[in-house]
Amino acid sequence: MVQQLDPVDVVTIGAGWTGGIVAKELTQNDYQVVSLERGGERETENFFTVHDELGYALRYKLMQDLSKETITFRNSVDESALPMRRYGAFLPGSGEGGAGVHWNGQTWRFLPYDFEIESRTIDEYGEEKIPENMQLQDWGISYEELEPYYDTFEYTAGIAGQAGNIEGEVQDLGNPYEGPRSREYPLPPMMETPVLERFKETTAELGYEPFQAPSANLTEQYTNPDGVQQGQCQYCGYCERFGCEWGAKASPITTVLPAAQETGNYELRTHSDVVELLYNEDAQEVEGVRYVDRKTGQVYEQPADVVALTAYVLNNVRLLLLSDIGEPYDPETGEGTVGKNYCYQNFQASARGFFDDEEWNLYMGAGALGASIDDFNGDNFDHSDLDFLHGGNISLNQTGDRPIANNPVPEGTPSWGSEFKAQSIDNYHSSVSIAAQGSVLPFRENYLDLDPNYTDQYGRPLLRMTFDWREQDRNLVEYIGPYLEEIMDEMGADTIDANTSLEGSFDITPYQSTHNTGGAVMGSDPAESVVNNYLQCWDASNLFIPGASAFAHNSGYNPTGTVGALAFRAAEGIQEYLDKPEQLAAPES
Repeated sequence: MVQQLDPVDVVTIGAGWTGGIVAKELTQNDYQVVSLERGGERETENFFTVHDELGYALRYKLMQDLSKETITFRNSVDESALPMRRYGAFLPGSGEGGAGVHWNGQTWRFLPYDFEIESRTIDEYGEEKIPENMQLQDWGISYEELEPYYDTFEYTAGIAGQAGNIEGEVQDLGNPYEGPRSREYPLPPMMETPVLERFKETTAELGYEPFQAPSANLTEQYTNPDGVQQGQCQYCGYCERFGCEWGAKASPITTVLPAAQETGNYELRTHSDVVELLYNEDAQEVEGVRYVDRKTGQVYEQPADVVALTAYVLNNVRLLLLSDIGEPYDPETGEGTVGKNYCYQNFQASARGFFDDEEWNLYMGAGALGASIDDFNGDNFDHSDLDFLHGGNISLNQTGDRPIANNPVPEGTPSWGSEFKAQSIDNYHSSVSIAAQGSVLPFRENYLDLDPNYTDQYGRPLLRMTFDWREQDRNLVEYIGPYLEEIMDEMGADTIDANTSLEGSFDITPYQSTHNTGGAVMGSDPAESVVNNYLQCWDASNLFIPGASAFAHNSGYNPTGTVGALAFRAAEGIQEYLDKPEQLAAPES
């Protein structure tokens, strides 16, 4: 029997970065907020024994249980999709704090070009530059409009970095290609290690403009504007797939969730799995949510004035489809919006260098300790004679080479046995890699929908992912890859294994990045988007959907900084909506 609960002002579906930001902002303005989190409770003390590489990095202690819920995958509409039964290309998290607990901390702002990519491409190169099946579109918001929200997120999280552009003035040592920011980062950048120094010196000699990458691994003890204190990074090398026992990696459980709990207006219900949004199509509103208590099996309905769909990208899209909100995307006609513009990240251009006489001690590091160049990102270089758009950030990252998963050996070495062991030991401290984090642009054939054959533990259809590399992706790798090989050669590597081509179809088996985007994209036209620029659903005025599901394409950066900025933007829209209940007015798009 379904148990009816008392109404609340706002319910968030998930308690990661987006849910935590919305909860903090609304509770601090005296609204009652409930967050429904399908996983369990988490706090910094849980990670005092976190340096368990086998348990966390290889057995995925912080990730979603694929035996109960997963996705199905295929490369094209002509194939039958099959369930992802073992973790591979990406790692959706579960539990309080979501993926914001186990992320590396690499925190970027997208380029001004990204938010107006269609119009800027047409203005610069003409409409014929956009391939026929590429669904490029502007985001319905400009970088200048989003900049204050980026700033708020960076100061809430305590991001460490070196500004490259403050109010239009290019700064020494920072990224000269970034959009203008209103002020400096709250904390100074991470340390410059010997290998990062070599990378920066080499790329500068080649005519590029290197800089220290921005980081959510805090370089100093920090008290944020909400009065929440965080620790200082110890460069232990256990960031990605791990929680931080020092509280020195900004995450929802060290920043926004404590601030929300401090207000007394916040309730977090863990082990609460939302199975449906209660949609009133006639009223164009969501009346609340239905969820299952995973511990007892009891089903509840939680009414709310506003619902914030703040789960992971794939779960956001799936809940919209399961709840019949919006028109599902149809790749044959190109009509519909829910599930459209699914994108990923292209890390296929890379170069690993083996140094005979160097010891870089790469077992030390931090998730966002790195140096970058942006000379090949966005439209920072001329694409007139190129057969692709956008580009990628090029970085050398010293994230910490842990002993089980990192066995760098030159190409041609056996994958096991005595020679493999000897080469692994010889090269463990003396080989480094650089990679381009390539943008992935939207194509008509890449999308998300519900699978007709496979269901989850409750009997609901699984989300089906249809995705493959396109000529755009292959051409990007073939162009940028040789530059990476040149950089590694100039750094002095004795042996180089470079990947300068992208062959075959996308393979969901090996890990690549947890940078899934799209499916509930933002824009200014309801015919082409799911949400407006306040992340408010066109088909349900009291439903807000922040997160990377709103990205109309994926840039050449990690998504979290933009996810955080959009969440603060959505929180402002929710408050504007709640402050005018008599009008039930949607914020202007």
